[in-house]
Amino acid sequence: MLHKNFAAALLAATVGACSQMPETGPSPDSENHQEQEASPANSLAIPAQNSAEAALPPTDIWERLRRGFSLNHRAEDPKVQDYIAYFSRNEGYMSRVTERSRRYIFHVAEELEQANMPLEFALLPIVESAYDPFAYSHAQASGMWQFIPSTGRSFGLKQNWWYDGRRDVHESTRAAVKYFKYLSERFDGDWELTLAAYNAGEGTVRRAIERNRRKGRGTSFWEIKLPRETKRYVPQLLALAEVVSRPDHYKIPLHNVANEPYYARVNVGSQIDLAQAAELAQIEVDELYLLNPGFNRWATDPNGDHHLLIPIESLERFEAALKDLPVEQRVTWERYTIARGDTLSTIARRYQTTITAIREANKLRSNNIRAGKTLLIPSASGPSGQYAYTVDQRVKQRQSSDRGQKSNYTVQPGDSLWAISRKLKVSVKELAHWNSMAPGDTLRPGRTLVAYNGGSNESNRTTRKLSYRVRSGDSLYRIANKFSIKIDDILRWNKIPKSKYLQPGQRLTLFVDSAHNS
Repeated sequence: MLHKNFAAALLAATVGACSQMPETGPSPDSENHQEQEASPANSLAIPAQNSAEAALPPTDIWERLRRGFSLNHRAEDPKVQDYIAYFSRNEGYMSRVTERSRRYIFHVAEELEQANMPLEFALLPIVESAYDPFAYSHAQASGMWQFIPSTGRSFGLKQNWWYDGRRDVHESTRAAVKYFKYLSERFDGDWELTLAAYNAGEGTVRRAIERNRRKGRGTSFWEIKLPRETKRYVPQLLALAEVVSRPDHYKIPLHNVANEPYYARVNVGSQIDLAQAAELAQIEVDELYLLNPGFNRWATDPNGDHHLLIPIESLERFEAALKDLPVEQRVTWERYTIARGDTLSTIARRYQTTITAIREANKLRSNNIRAGKTLLIPSASGPSGQYAYTVDQRVKQRQSSDRGQKSNYTVQPGDSLWAISRKLKVSVKELAHWNSMAPGDTLRPGRTLVAYNGGSNESNRTTRKLSYRVRSGDSLYRIANKFSIKIDDILRWNKIPKSKYLQPGQRLTLFVDSAHNS
């Protein structure tokens, strides 16, 4: 990670260089309105900034993005206007997603700038996943950028029992930028077609272009026939960029995000227990998982990659502590005496590890083992509750809550999304999302809508188990108040008498409402 002063100087130079880049921009349309004339992809000129103002590095990430915006936002297009109105009405949503982006968006902007790409793309994870690196879709798309397994592998994202690169914040962003560049080259630098292909697939967009070409029609995004979801995908991003360009005008609350790195990428050089890594950095385990959601289990992949993202403010402390910790002590090893009937498979399941990890640790040439012999088993250093944000659990929760039970509804004359959502007992936002619509869209009688009863709902609340490390000055009252739980529950969950004093560093198991502090 660059020294702060040097990074600031480099940033100022980068901003200066970007201000001289050629401007680019596209054109929009709405399925319910007449097609507009196609505009050249590079038609929008961004107003020139005052030279003294442009020389100063932006103080927050939103100003930095504005300086790097280069697409035509088409604020007058009806479909873009629909989404602008939606974002303007949903101040709470915009506040939440921009707050959630604070760990990641600076680094996304860095990658995009280095690739000389429009910074509107830094807002795409809001469209894809609401900037949630744990997001999981019906189509098995995962992570902030919503890669499906095959596309993820095509762009170098490893996926195995220990790790899923589609959720890795650093690697998935690198892969997304690489994918954007690939698609941009295939569509002659047209960013709107690039976005459409990212959503619908290169082949779908290519075939739509060829159909129009054979008929002598235009081949811009706004003229070709694409899936309904894709026709709304581009206007949604343009609307987001427009409201970020003028948040005061649209009365959009943007969470304050400094234009500075949130994390540093550290090569730890070996497998490490994630709870132990959090202790070295003196941060909560859930914070470590939010920065490293690619790890499915209690430790990093024994076969690498051995990088962790660590908050900048904890970097020095983590590196110093890591240096003093021998490699063999970074994972807890347990001696296990093989019992009659044991197999490597059953032992691996019991210790939440893999057959390969056990074989490598014990230099076994095959899966054959003998009762009475001893194996060294890598195991979690703490109880399962200590790994509060284990990604495997969170993704499984996503899968079960997202899917629910599918049902179909045929739109009747006079129906609205609000009325249908009441009948199906889901939210308007969910119903619109499941059917690739904006909440304000007009419904056509006879159209079939899908809904997932028992699926995710913002009003539903679930409890998650977490491990809390007692800090100096903490009391039962203070902890209970912080997490909106009862003191008696803390005592019961941890089997501690009321008279016992809490000690700094002590671990408490808590069961907390998932909506709290999310």
